[in-house]
Amino acid sequence: MKRTHRITTILSMSPGERLTVYGWVRTKRDSKNVCFLELSDGSSFRNLQVIIDKAEEGKSSVIDSITTGASVEVTGTLAASPGKNQSIELQADTLKLIGEAPVDTYPLQKKRHSFEFLREIAHLRPRTNTFGAVTRVRNQLSWAVHRFFQERGFIYVHTPLISTSDCEGAGEMFQVTTLPLENVPLKEGQIDYSQDFFGKRASLTVSGQLEAEIYASAFSDVYTFGPTFRAENSNTTRHLAEFWMIEPEMAFCDLVGNMELAEAFLKNILSSVLEHCSEDMKFFNQWVEKGIIDSLEKVIDTPFTHMSYTEAVQALKTGKTNFEFPVEWGSDLQSEHERFLTETVCKGPVIVTDYPKEIKAFYMKLNDDGKSVAAMDVLVPRLGEIIGGSERESRLSVLEQRIHDTGLNPEEYWWYLDLRRFGTVPHSGFGLGFERLIQYVTGMQNIRDVIPFPRTVGNAAF
Repeated sequence: MKRTHRITTILSMSPGERLTVYGWVRTKRDSKNVCFLELSDGSSFRNLQVIIDKAEEGKSSVIDSITTGASVEVTGTLAASPGKNQSIELQADTLKLIGEAPVDTYPLQKKRHSFEFLREIAHLRPRTNTFGAVTRVRNQLSWAVHRFFQERGFIYVHTPLISTSDCEGAGEMFQVTTLPLENVPLKEGQIDYSQDFFGKRASLTVSGQLEAEIYASAFSDVYTFGPTFRAENSNTTRHLAEFWMIEPEMAFCDLVGNMELAEAFLKNILSSVLEHCSEDMKFFNQWVEKGIIDSLEKVIDTPFTHMSYTEAVQALKTGKTNFEFPVEWGSDLQSEHERFLTETVCKGPVIVTDYPKEIKAFYMKLNDDGKSVAAMDVLVPRLGEIIGGSERESRLSVLEQRIHDTGLNPEEYWWYLDLRRFGTVPHSGFGLGFERLIQYVTGMQNIRDVIPFPRTVGNAAF
C-alpha cells in the first residue's frame, strides 16, 4: 500500500489526474445507477466525493458491503464536480473494502451525537467533524508555538515529569511511589521515604518553570512545552488532571519585556490558526461559537491595555457592584472580574500587573512597596486569564525570606537558591495552559473535549 496523496492536497488538484486514495467512509448515498461516497482521511475538514458507476461489473457486491465508518481503497480519475460543495470529485475505476463497519454495531452514524456520548467512545470520536477540527487546530497551534520560539532563538528544554518540588506551593500533586501501599514503611510514625524509589517524596510535576529557570541561567532564552499534572479534586468543565503547559523563561528580561513577548506570542499563534485552519475555524464559527473568528481577529489587531491590579480593583468597584464575588484590594480576581475588565472596561485584551504578594507565588519579584509583586496576567474577552507570568525574584536574601514567609522548606529549594548565588540576573517568564488556549480558539465549552484523552476525577479511560 502506498499513498500518493492526502485528501487535503487532492482537493486542490486539477481534473484528469489518476490516483489511489485511502480513507474512511463518512456517508454513502445510493441512486439507481450511481453510488456517492464521502471519503475522509483526516487531513482536511472537507471530504472527497467519490462517484461509483454501479453498472460496472464487480462493483455492486463491494458497494453493498460498504457502510459508514468502513475503510476503503479507491483508484480513479479526478473530474470537475457539478456539485455546489466541491470543485473536484473522484470517478472510481476500482473499489476495495479494507475494513468493514457493521451498521448495527458501529456507534457513529449520520446524525448529531452529544459530546457526553462521544466522551464514552473517545477511541472513535476523532472521526467526527468536531473532533477532527479540534485535532487539526491543536496540531496547528502546537506547530505555531514551536515556530514562534524557534524563530526567536529560544532553546526547547525537556523538563522532568517527576519532581520533588511543588512549584506553585499548592500541594495538589500526584504522588509517585513504589512503596507497598498495603504495608507502608514507617519511621517514628511517619512514612519512611528513604526506602522509596527516589529516596524521598516525589510527585508528578505541576510546572516545568523552576527547571526552565536553570536552563535560562545558561542559555538565556528557553521554553518548555509538555504535560503537567494537578490532583485537584474538581469535576468541572475547566479542570483536567493532566494538561499541557507552554512556559518560556528569559534571562536579562524584566516584566516589561515579559509582557511584550506574551502579547506578541498570543497574536502570532492566533494568526497562525486563522491562516492555516480556515475551514475548521469556519466550522467552529458556524456551529460552536458564533462570531469567534471576529473575536480572535480583534485580539490580533488590538493593542493590549495595561493596568495595575490596584487600577483594576478600582475599575471593578466603580463599574459594577453585583458581582458574585465581592472585590477588595487583596482578593484574587475571579473570571467574572477578568471578563468585565476585558469586555466592558477596556473592550479588548488587558494585562494586569503588580498583584498583592499574598495571592501570588513565592518566586515572583517583590516590588519596592513591599506589598505587591511584579506579576502579570493576560486577560482576553470571553475567557479572562489566558496567560500568567512574572519577573522572578533574583535577589537571594529576598527570595529566602519569601520561601520562609510562604511556609516552604528552604532545604528543598537549595539548587533554586544557588541560581541566585552564582551569576544571578533579572529574568522573567510566563505560562499558558494549552487546553485553555484551544478552548478559547475553538469555542468548545468543556476542556475534556479539546484534549485527545481527558484525565479527570474518576476517569482515566482509553
